[in-house]
Amino acid sequence: MLFPAPQSAKVPPRVVVTGAGIVTALGLDWQTNAEGFRQGRVAFQPVTLFDVSRQRVKSAAQVNLPSDLPSTRLSKRQRSRLDRAAKLLLLAAHQAWNQPGWTPCSHLPVVLGTTSGGMSLGETYYRQAIERPRNHHRQAGRVIHYQPQRHGLDLAGAFGFSGPIFVIANACATGANAVGHAWQLIRNGRAERVLAGGYDALSQLVFSGFDSLQALSPTQCRPFDAQRDGLALGEGAAVFALETVASAERRRADILGEIVGYGATTDAHHLTQPHPQGDAALGAMNAACQSAGLEPSQIDYVNAHGTGTPLNDSAEAAAINRWAGAHAPTLPVSSTKSSVGHLLGGAGAVEMAVCLMALQGQWLPPTSTLREPDPAARFPVVRQPTAAKLEYALTNSFGFGGANATLILRRWP
Repeated sequence: MLFPAPQSAKVPPRVVVTGAGIVTALGLDWQTNAEGFRQGRVAFQPVTLFDVSRQRVKSAAQVNLPSDLPSTRLSKRQRSRLDRAAKLLLLAAHQAWNQPGWTPCSHLPVVLGTTSGGMSLGETYYRQAIERPRNHHRQAGRVIHYQPQRHGLDLAGAFGFSGPIFVIANACATGANAVGHAWQLIRNGRAERVLAGGYDALSQLVFSGFDSLQALSPTQCRPFDAQRDGLALGEGAAVFALETVASAERRRADILGEIVGYGATTDAHHLTQPHPQGDAALGAMNAACQSAGLEPSQIDYVNAHGTGTPLNDSAEAAAINRWAGAHAPTLPVSSTKSSVGHLLGGAGAVEMAVCLMALQGQWLPPTSTLREPDPAARFPVVRQPTAAKLEYALTNSFGFGGANATLILRRWP
């Protein structure tokens, strides 16, 4: 178990969210996404970014990117070099940066989570190298911008700040790990403010890889359904402006919510399969509750990792059952991957944004594709738009190889 860290005698500062940006196939802004998640809209469409004619599955939650990017300090030439993933990230970061009223500064850490980074640039580089090996036009630029730290540098250039850049790639726990690491930086006194988030864009290599493994659903992503048959891929980004309560209150900034707990574990059970009883998943939830000083009975909603694959959902159901105990039969749980798919490195961050939306709006996001609930889940899976009284929300993110991360958020009064 990595977190929570041992507590010192000094009370760590509280960490709040003062800015949030989100981009998914549901929409390009907070309000559109909030309404889509509240209603349980399903945002899948035929893939048009690359050729899927030879694939088993031909749909994904693809984002309709705007023709123009928001105005920043990046020059026209710099913007032209941004790959698809960088554009998704910039759109979300622009929203998060403008909300809290932050100004250009030095020593602002950036923590980004991604599993694919600039994968589309790597694909373009490879195609040109194979088809036209003597043509090196733009190849050097693709090599430079393919590296994921380049996306962090682009954000620094776009908004005029400087500071350390952290890039986390930890399978499907990546986005939650990035936010959790930022939370730790602030709690440990290493920063007063941090820009953090997760993102990933659809790419042919990743899509065809999941499809060749037959991990993609040939029908529809149905988390916690007894007849579930696989996950569905999506793309998107979520970025957050995180800071101490004292920093936010000095500027009288609007506070969107508070991060109160984080837990991360690894079970190393199998290369791809989770532990059947969800041992490490249980550990992550327990660690998050311990760091938050909460009992499972105080959690009002769980945003599950819920990929829709047979093994993940059964393991997570077992973990939630064990963790919640007597509270399980009345604990609302849902997976919003039914709406926007699995965003890989962006999943944990986007699902944290969904929890903030739910806490603000006092509603539960449904898993609208569920038909026949798996009896292994002792908890009620939310299937319809539902109003609810929420104080604490927990979100799970679990990845290949046993990487597990859990975040707990609190409604700001």
